[in-house]
Amino acid sequence: MVGYEVRADDRAAARAAGRAGDRRGGGVPGALWVPAVIAIAFLVLPLVALLAKAPWGSIPEQLFTPEVGDALRLSLLSALAATALCVLFGVPLAWVLVRSSDWASPIFRRVLRALVLVPLVLPPVVGGVALLLLLGRRGLAGQYLYDWFGVSIPFTTTAVVLAQTFVAMPFLVLAVEGALRGADRRYEDAAATLGASRWLIFRRVTLPLVAPGVSAGAVLCFARALGEFGATITFAGSFPGVTQTMPISAYLALQSNPDGAIVLSLLLLAVSLVVLVSLRDRWIGVGT
Repeated sequence: MVGYEVRADDRAAARAAGRAGDRRGGGVPGALWVPAVIAIAFLVLPLVALLAKAPWGSIPEQLFTPEVGDALRLSLLSALAATALCVLFGVPLAWVLVRSSDWASPIFRRVLRALVLVPLVLPPVVGGVALLLLLGRRGLAGQYLYDWFGVSIPFTTTAVVLAQTFVAMPFLVLAVEGALRGADRRYEDAAATLGASRWLIFRRVTLPLVAPGVSAGAVLCFARALGEFGATITFAGSFPGVTQTMPISAYLALQSNPDGAIVLSLLLLAVSLVVLVSLRDRWIGVGT
């Protein structure tokens, strides 16, 4: 925690220096205000429209419909399960990416990091297709699961969790990777000189140092998993109570129940705002 407190002090000092620079005339040039205001309007006005068109009087009624309740329950449970998988596998992966510099070539590390972060820029539908080709009944691995064990993953709740994990894990990896790069390795070196094993150092020294990064990444993972749509509908489909999450339910409700779609959108917006406000500035600079 010491390393994190030092970084927090550094950020506070930088903000203070920035405010001092603003007072000395080093603020925003006037020519930048017009495009900045246009950008703000472009990003904020759609949310204002969502709030303006919300059926506030019927929100309780919409929230307690069976369809919304099932979608909400499934989304929360699957997002929590996906976040747990991201933490379980993403933290070791981030460790490998950062500490592989001791034995791996720079080219290998760049390629590996690019492959790990591909889901960040890959269209979610493509991710769903890729999962289907891997784990479908005729997929590279799914055919053996089905032929040998009778296990079929697509279009199940498990498929929802896997799709959410696929798109959300890079957020956890980036957050933990940034925390690991900023951690003071002298504490690990001191523990090693005292005879601690690598596993003990990881559990008792490194993890406490990067705990803020892990928690920030986990929250981002949860929010991303909760809002996942493309990979989920491609790989898991849309079966009420089984694979129909809140984003899918909101999309389908636009055709028959626009008010329900707005209510579900408001729920997702509220979760996103709570996540970003709770993280404050800890998510800024992730992966740097």
